[in-house]
Amino acid sequence: MQFISDLLSPLWNQVVDALSAHIVVPATQALGIAQTAGDPREIAQATMIALLQLFLIGCVMRPLESLIPAEHWADRRHTTVDRNFTLLMLLGLFPIFSFIVLMPFAHLLGGGPATDEHSGLKAWVPWFNDHPYLLFAVYYVVYDCVYYWMHRAQHAIPWWWAMHSMHHSQRQMSCWSNDRSNYVDGMLQSLILASVGLVMGVEPSEFALLGLLSELVQNFSHANVALRLGRLGKIGERLFVGPRFHRNHHMLRDAERPQRHNCNFGQVLPWWDQLFGTTLYHDEPLRRTGVSDPEVDADNARGVIRMQWFSTLRFIGAVTCRAGWRLGDVSFGPGYRPIHDVDETKSCAPLTPSPP
Repeated sequence: MQFISDLLSPLWNQVVDALSAHIVVPATQALGIAQTAGDPREIAQATMIALLQLFLIGCVMRPLESLIPAEHWADRRHTTVDRNFTLLMLLGLFPIFSFIVLMPFAHLLGGGPATDEHSGLKAWVPWFNDHPYLLFAVYYVVYDCVYYWMHRAQHAIPWWWAMHSMHHSQRQMSCWSNDRSNYVDGMLQSLILASVGLVMGVEPSEFALLGLLSELVQNFSHANVALRLGRLGKIGERLFVGPRFHRNHHMLRDAERPQRHNCNFGQVLPWWDQLFGTTLYHDEPLRRTGVSDPEVDADNARGVIRMQWFSTLRFIGAVTCRAGWRLGDVSFGPGYRPIHDVDETKSCAPLTPSPP
């Protein structure tokens, strides 16, 4: 797409071409997925984007956490597992899932790189064909709105919260925390967002840029920095999600105000929280992050594999019983069954699995 090409330097294109020709093409041919994985340049570009994201996290956001921390920690041991999650996601699982699962899925639905140029929003509003920057802005607003409602569902539906709660269990939220997630949850999110992209007619290069911008903002919004959005201060936080705004979303639950943590679901744009009444701005001292449910808080003593295992057990315990489908805040009791805060008498048959 010309819009994307205009944003990329000649050096970037040269590196992408070399990576595509010498690594991606031989690898996809050896794996027998060359026909379904899509354009090798798209794969190479996604790899470069992942490396760029890691550079910005490690060389820009991480130093900021040392210079102007929101919280002072005696050690950062709880952040190590989040860093491992990020490395595993960006350098392994995300590229594999994107080009072995999502791309064939797109082809199955008639999308992907071969999609007609004039489809989706371009077909519905032909004017956008001559205004690619405005088209991309519309893509982004729709993408962010879908994410907002999906994020609210992750908190409201007990079986989805069973997985998403792993992300919120972190006591030391940092720039690495964005990729701390259950992989079943991540796959479900990706399929929803990719389906919306297909309906809108988003090209792979555009979707890659959407993902990069969203992920970088989320890495920054999770960062342990005492920083408002530049000199704009509060005004800036009404335009974009920043660390102070998102930290309220991760606040440890207040027993005296039990619904206060159900706020600030926006990914990049806080507009949806403002529009639908879920915004929380305040100047109180920063609150600790984490969860009050002991079962979920136990994730902090687990590594990557065990966190995946136990969050999946919570999901199975919730999705297989009636309480797991009833909306509302829950904690997890024996057998990983959800117990609603407003009705602790509901119960489900417990599971009795053995951890690995």
